[in-house]
Amino acid sequence: MVPESWITPAWPAPPGVRALCTTRAGGVSVGAYASLNLGDHVADDEAHVAANRKIFSGALDAHPVFLKQVHGWHVEVLDADTPDGTQADGCVTSGRGIACTIMVADCLPILFATRVGVPVAAVAAAHAGWRGLVGEEGRGIIESTCDALLEVSRGAPQDVVAWLGPCIGPDAFEVGPEVKAAFEETDPGSRVCFKPYGDGKWLADLPALARQRLARNGVHEVFGNDGSLAWCTSSNPSRFFSHRRDRISGRLAASIWLA
Repeated sequence: MVPESWITPAWPAPPGVRALCTTRAGGVSVGAYASLNLGDHVADDEAHVAANRKIFSGALDAHPVFLKQVHGWHVEVLDADTPDGTQADGCVTSGRGIACTIMVADCLPILFATRVGVPVAAVAAAHAGWRGLVGEEGRGIIESTCDALLEVSRGAPQDVVAWLGPCIGPDAFEVGPEVKAAFEETDPGSRVCFKPYGDGKWLADLPALARQRLARNGVHEVFGNDGSLAWCTSSNPSRFFSHRRDRISGRLAASIWLA
């Protein structure tokens, strides 16, 4: 049974592709982690996390692989033997019943699917905080995930659709000037995704930055998070975990799989 508050992406994914994003509801954790904390690295009770992951896996009817995310841009190709704790910030699979899964508590989860007609059906997921998005020399987690997905599927960028999940919103994501400069170094047009916040600080629009990067990589059909308040993890404490807001926080998860 999927809790009513969980998010089922509304997007033109092909038949056989399933996707789901959790909220705080539906688990057994307590206190700052209440209730469906899926992170095993945030000092929550281990038994509670295990129970929550079992609840989550049962709702998916697929096997979610939980990565060790490090704000980088390595992408792992998943199969039935890939263990939890594999270090990566993106993942792709063509295997049935294997759920590409990203945990977040302010960073942006991005789900990808290939259209009907590509040689090999495949799905992918990416963990996009600002460090992963900006990457090095203009190559970050979106570039790595798109390349891996197209290699597995043998498709082209126009064969890909993407969905953006909840993240910290453009009126809450305060960053320093070095973050703005890092994006502008490789893409001067990214300046429109920042607005001044005083004392040399800026507010960054993470979904808009992701949409820019996706477009640069030929992915133009992007759905989900539009930067409005309803998608903001920081501004919706009853629905979403937020590390920026609470410091001690659980983790949401977004998953995509081939049924």
